Amino acid sequence: MKSKSPEFLETLDNFLNTYLPFSVGASPNTVKSYKSAFRLLLRYLYERKNICADKIEFADLNYETILDFLSWVETERGCSITTRNQRLSALSSFSAYAQNRNFDAATVFRCDTRKVPSKKSLHKLRATFTLEEVAILLNLPKNEGTTGSRNRTLLSVMYASGARAQEICDLRVVDVRFNGDAAALTLTGKGGKRRRVGIPKGCAALLKQFIERQGLVGKHDRHVFSSQTHEYMAVSCIEEIFEKYTGLAKEKHPGLFCEGRYTPHSMRHSVATHMLEAGVPIVVIKNFLGHVSLQSTQIYAEVTQGTLNKHIKAWNEKWGPVLTVIEDESEASFTVPDFLRDR
Repeated sequence: MKSKSPEFLETLDNFLNTYLPFSVGASPNTVKSYKSAFRLLLRYLYERKNICADKIEFADLNYETILDFLSWVETERGCSITTRNQRLSALSSFSAYAQNRNFDAATVFRCDTRKVPSKKSLHKLRATFTLEEVAILLNLPKNEGTTGSRNRTLLSVMYASGARAQEICDLRVVDVRFNGDAAALTLTGKGGKRRRVGIPKGCAALLKQFIERQGLVGKHDRHVFSSQTHEYMAVSCIEEIFEKYTGLAKEKHPGLFCEGRYTPHSMRHSVATHMLEAGVPIVVIKNFLGHVSLQSTQIYAEVTQGTLNKHIKAWNEKWGPVLTVIEDESEASFTVPDFLRDR
């Protein structure tokens, strides 16, 4: 007979809504991702094991169940290996927390979770813009009217700063400091880590002009970029802007923009790659991007090698013998606890 552990949901609630945001300092996006993982777990347990959310015990989460859940995520949900590994990471993090809260009940869960390996995935090349493509993209929005001026400034600032989309959304007037012709931005990255990034004169002038046009001078708490309906711009709005202008760019320049689907993160990848190609030390790029580990920055060396291979191939041909699931959140036949819903 299994030992009853009715505190599973209570422990999960504390983990997601207290421990992660306040003790760990996890970003809202990380908490949102973890909640999504556990909503899937609850759905799986209900559909495959016939266990309702309020009946789940730590003992139900054994090695075989965890493996089957991850397989279900891939096969039934159609998720990528990367997403599968993210779900496992969420389970692993929670199992460590649960074991500290209730050693007797959660130890088996913790041990079995640690036995499950991450799955290796094929390396994907990151979509990046060439310098020519960046120039085309930044000049597509007309610097006229509120929307055109905003989009032109936003794209320029993203390239100049290498900022993540969320960092651009969170940028406030107080975070912008002008010093003569130049400017510096204070960006708040993952885990609340802050860094200051200088941007070049051209972008600084464009940003200063935009702030003045919007009447934001001296309004320190206002966000620099807003949507057409809200003072705070969501990441989805930036994604729509990128989709719009990369689509236009492909139509106008069919011989360029050939790396598939570009996302806001493509701009961050691009500036890092261009800096590395220009000889900027990788340690400097690491700090510029706000990476915690140099290993995260090292991927751009691989991208640069790909660029090098293209040039070598073009040279040889000339002089030889003969250059980003939204998960389906359709209604389920089980009730999701309120604390697992995105707020």
